[in-house]
Amino acid sequence: VQLQASGGGLVQPGGSLRLSCAASGFTLAYFGIGWFRQAPGKEREWVGCISSSDGRTYYADFVKGRFTSSRDNAKNTVYLQLNSLKPEDTAVYYCVADKGLLRGSDCYDSEEYDYWGQGTLVTVSS
Repeated sequence: VQLQASGGGLVQPGGSLRLSCAASGFTLAYFGIGWFRQAPGKEREWVGCISSSDGRTYYADFVKGRFTSSRDNAKNTVYLQLNSLKPEDTAVYYCVADKGLLRGSDCYDSEEYDYWGQGTLVTVSS
């Protein structure tokens, strides 16, 4: 069972990136998916999720419509589209999976998740 995030890189402020989260050994369609990030010298914070309870997406307030998460079940992959990026979005981004029932109200809680992938670094700088 493995999760792998990819798609990070260097982007200018206002730019966009699409992060991918691929799974091996299990089918992501049956799991709740979360995204977290950790900036240098800061604590890890929740970014957003796809609930397995209602299928809806939920996001942290700082996202404010800039990020969107989606699934491609045929590819067993989940995406996080990052738009209007700001320097403060610079961080390592992680995708995580919950094998239980992930409710929107629980998405922020890192202890809800069973599987963590290696992160991908997003750097926003001019």
